[in-house]
Amino acid sequence: MKATLLERIRNELKAGLERQTQAAMDAHAAATDPDSKAEGKYDTRSLEASYLASGRARQVDELVAAARQFDALTLPDFAPDAPIAMGALVEADLNGETTWLLLVPAAGGMALELDGRDITLLTPASDLYQGLLGKKAGDYLEEFELLVLEVS
Repeated sequence: MKATLLERIRNELKAGLERQTQAAMDAHAAATDPDSKAEGKYDTRSLEASYLASGRARQVDELVAAARQFDALTLPDFAPDAPIAMGALVEADLNGETTWLLLVPAAGGMALELDGRDITLLTPASDLYQGLLGKKAGDYLEEFELLVLEVS
């Protein structure tokens, strides 16, 4: 399952990179278009277009970095009683609902559906990721009202 999940993540990142690259090129074109030149001192179209182009370029850079990380990533299998670490797929009960979380180095917040499961990617920047590290099946994270059901 993890190999399929990893391939899906790679495909999502590639598709996102294509979309964001096109959006960045469109934003750059709008920022450099002669028609976006300010017509008065209160006209900020070109400045706004420039900020948008810059933001889009940063998003592309982030996606490129994430794609590189996932190209080199392998997701280890965990024994049922193993402590949670990067690469763990965690089944948890969150406020009475079963949720699936995958601890990864990048692309946090991405959600994927696989085999009827909605899986959310968590990165080290996430408080939940940090809270899960070292926990095992049966552990309860009070601050998140989350019970770890299974680690794989």
